[in-house]
Amino acid sequence: QVQLVETGGGLVQAGGALRLSCAASGRTFSNYAMGWFRQAPGKEREFVATINWTGGHTYYADSVKGRFTISRDNAKNTEYLQMNSLKPEDTAVYYCAADGVPYRVATIFSAYEYWGQGTQVTVSS
Repeated sequence: QVQLVETGGGLVQAGGALRLSCAASGRTFSNYAMGWFRQAPGKEREFVATINWTGGHTYYADSVKGRFTISRDNAKNTEYLQMNSLKPEDTAVYYCAADGVPYRVATIFSAYEYWGQGTQVTVSS
């Protein structure tokens, strides 16, 4: 059974930083893109960042570009999201995701087959 487990969420003041981790188990994702999405109250889930299977290519939503960094460690089957210069509008539940098709990169929600349970990030002003 495939599981993705996020950790690292919490409450932080504006301008602060958090690092999210997503540990995968049940299968190896070294040939699959992994990503992060978020969902704020009353809004649809939106793309945040994605990283290809080697870690050599990354893509970001315009709203987080220059502040967030996605990375992965295939030996640990884990991905990360370093979030700096956080803003109140970054407040959301953050979900990690893994693609179900190898050797492609996608920024759309429907492309990802596996999802974590989500971790809350709250940024106070």
